[in-house]
Amino acid sequence: MSFKFLTLAPGDLLRDAVYRRLWTSILVSSLGGQITLLALPLTAAVLLNASPTQMGILQALEVLPFALFSLPTGVLLDRVRKLPVYIAGEVVLAVAVASVPLAAVLGVLSMGWLYLVGFIIGAVHTTAGSAGQIVLTQVVPRERLVEAHAKNALASSGAEVAGPGVAGLLIKLVGAPLALAVDAVMLALSTLILRGIRVQETLPPRQAQDFWRELKAGLRFVRERELLVSMAIVVAAWNLFHNGALVVQILFATRELKLAPQTVGWSYAAIGLGTVLASVWGHRISKRLGPGPCLVVGFATCGLGWLLLALAPSGPLGVVGFGAMLFIWGVGAVLMFINFLSLRQAVTPAPMLGRMTSTVRWLILLPAAPGALLGGWMGEHLGLRATLAFSGIGCLLVAVWAWNHATLRAVRELPKPVEVLPA
Repeated sequence: MSFKFLTLAPGDLLRDAVYRRLWTSILVSSLGGQITLLALPLTAAVLLNASPTQMGILQALEVLPFALFSLPTGVLLDRVRKLPVYIAGEVVLAVAVASVPLAAVLGVLSMGWLYLVGFIIGAVHTTAGSAGQIVLTQVVPRERLVEAHAKNALASSGAEVAGPGVAGLLIKLVGAPLALAVDAVMLALSTLILRGIRVQETLPPRQAQDFWRELKAGLRFVRERELLVSMAIVVAAWNLFHNGALVVQILFATRELKLAPQTVGWSYAAIGLGTVLASVWGHRISKRLGPGPCLVVGFATCGLGWLLLALAPSGPLGVVGFGAMLFIWGVGAVLMFINFLSLRQAVTPAPMLGRMTSTVRWLILLPAAPGALLGGWMGEHLGLRATLAFSGIGCLLVAVWAWNHATLRAVRELPKPVEVLPA
């Protein structure tokens, strides 16, 4: 494949062939992922007529593997090459997603089937997702991690602009379950692209490994770094409210606002517009404000989006409100995550990246399953609007706490990794 970089600066990361392949894979995989993001919950909500509680269970099962597998995954990732794990994850995802349209054609699709697929998706994101984050540090210099994460977010954002419209059209033409077959094809293509990447990686000697000792070393590394602990606390709180809102927003769109599945798909393109904007400007905003303050701005932006949707009326204005919430959330999520990922990777030496990544992901996602179950319960007993308002107010309180925490507010540039003494 030939590329002409007429509009790229001389030192742009996309001029690097290895990073370019990784970036292209993210773009392709994200495009397919947008179909699953819509088609899986729409299959549950529309085809299987799931209740808010069932939607909460489905979302909880997607994040449960983080609580179960993250810590041992971190130890194992520090022992093996990360790229093959990342590739294997894409393959498993393709098979799991493809099973949904197959089950629908055979007439055996049920909520139980979707629960299993959701759990497998979560398990892959726990293992291969962590591996993928570490692969980036093997391709990109540490001082350019914010820029790399912003470009990765831009790839995801491009998919979020086009993907929901494509997903909505596919859902209209063939139905939500069969639309998932396209994601399976995109994941297979992503796998082929990843197989062409070459990275240099040095593994520790096998005879020096002790599983439990290494696991405890990873926990101790995170515990002894105030920045990692502070970020884990605030992002964990954000995840509780995020998963509560995520459970009900599709139900709110289809049942309160009476949107057709295709309209929901087109509305989700607003996330892409928000993430494109934040991806293009996020690196500059982070340099101007500092990674810590930019992180806090991301929390507050997400909270404002959920509050806006909670107040949205039915009718055309409600459709506008739904799209506006998705746009605002897209901006906030990118501002938050490009700085969160960069800060935690910058402060961690290479031999500890697997354990740090999995330990922090475990910590921040522990509240996700309870948040999803709480969102489902609130949606069923208190109403969908009340659940969205709860998530919005809660997220704003997280932003206030984070801003008042000097460890986060004072971070104006990426820190240097601190070497780890032998365990």
